[in-house]
Amino acid sequence: MSFWEHLEELRKTVIRIVAILGVTFLVTSVYVDQITEWLLKPLRDSLHDTKAGVIVYHSIFEKAWVQVDVAIWWAIMISAPLWFYQIWKFIRPGLHPHEVRSVRPFMILGFILFLTGMAFGYYVAFPFGFKFLSMLGVSDVQANINLRDYVTTSSQILLFLGLIFQFPNLLLILGFMGLVTKQMLRKFRRYVYVGLSIVAAIFSPPDVISMLSVWIPLCLLYEVGVLAVALIVHPYLYRVHMKGEKK
Repeated sequence: MSFWEHLEELRKTVIRIVAILGVTFLVTSVYVDQITEWLLKPLRDSLHDTKAGVIVYHSIFEKAWVQVDVAIWWAIMISAPLWFYQIWKFIRPGLHPHEVRSVRPFMILGFILFLTGMAFGYYVAFPFGFKFLSMLGVSDVQANINLRDYVTTSSQILLFLGLIFQFPNLLLILGFMGLVTKQMLRKFRRYVYVGLSIVAAIFSPPDVISMLSVWIPLCLLYEVGVLAVALIVHPYLYRVHMKGEKK
């Protein structure tokens, strides 16, 4: 294909992605109340147990904007497999057949890890974090928790966790490409931990507890990635190397 043919194919891909996002936005707009109630459940359960605050909105238009925010964020997340597949279709013609076969398992693993990250945030991090933070500080005071701030931030956190959980998948890809080894990952562990602490400080609220709640899962994901490289990548590369020597 010529440059202009590639550009035309890219234009069609972008149009299809925009169409997917538009249709998904219409669907999430229909079910926006159910999605919002689902997002609010961990916070409501925590507030019910601790009596630490109430959920409020500050203007007559805020509820409407909440629906728009939720519909947009969840349209992006729910349609991710579809628009990512469109990107894959655009890239695939430039790959060899064996490269296509090797990429597919990582795509499936990435989707599973994305869902795992969101599930971890909703079923583990949210309930524990809300109850823990509500018990900090002085007692006999209540918080006015803004509805829009909460649903927007919680959606962003779930998306962030879904992306962060791709860490083991990224290490596997780098391992199969020969860019990292288990020895290298173990040798630079302390430096990676320092780098992850910086990432946790940037993407978490400005307190030690919140930073640790992000940093510890990141370190655990790194160790899972190191273990995956040691148990999957190295045996596979060893078998390939042995077959090459036999030939």
